[in-house]
Amino acid sequence: MQKSTFDLEKKYSAEGCEFIIGIDEVGRGPLAGPVVSCAAAVRKSQFPVSSGKNWDLIRDSKTLSAKQREKLFDFIQENFYVGIGIIDHKTIDRINILESSFLAMKAALNDLQRNLASDSSSYQGEEKKKSFQTSRKIILVDGNKKIPNLSLEQKAIPSGDKYVKSISAASIIAKVTRDRLMLEMHEKYPEYFFDKHKGYGTKLHMEMLSKFGPCEIHRKSFEPMASLVKRGK
Repeated sequence: MQKSTFDLEKKYSAEGCEFIIGIDEVGRGPLAGPVVSCAAAVRKSQFPVSSGKNWDLIRDSKTLSAKQREKLFDFIQENFYVGIGIIDHKTIDRINILESSFLAMKAALNDLQRNLASDSSSYQGEEKKKSFQTSRKIILVDGNKKIPNLSLEQKAIPSGDKYVKSISAASIIAKVTRDRLMLEMHEKYPEYFFDKHKGYGTKLHMEMLSKFGPCEIHRKSFEPMASLVKRGK
């Protein structure tokens, strides 16, 4: 199994980067619910980190069980600065899923900066915020596309969630956050079984769509919802 490392973070840190931020999103493929992004930067006090069970477990979220991801969620929050961006189904339908994914990434970066400002005491938080604004930083983006219209240094890394520890951490936070949101949606729309498929187009989900038609949180611009809406179901 591929293990992610801090090799790239160490490289950029040695080159003078104060903040090395991994960013990833989950939720491009589902038929319902939001797309969620996370920006994660390992805390200076933990860098360079030593190996350990939890550190070693931080890898591509898709290779972890739900139980493992939940366990790592708090560990990552304790050892990384974290920001989360959530873009809902209505925006996805209005501007398309790719643009919504980029918007979620920008929202996560803004949230990261807000969290830096509120971290610890107000004085230390303001110092961190100032440091974030003025120091050199780089965004390590999972995938082959950089975030458009963003005036920050970036590097796009295909399959980055498999190789780069900060991106792996971001993938776990984003996945757990989205899964929790879909569990809330299951309580509201139990007939679709969002607790089982989290909005992805599984056989069960397609059967429920055929039976009940789309609900409020389904992405109406996606198939089969667009056709079902057109037929008035």
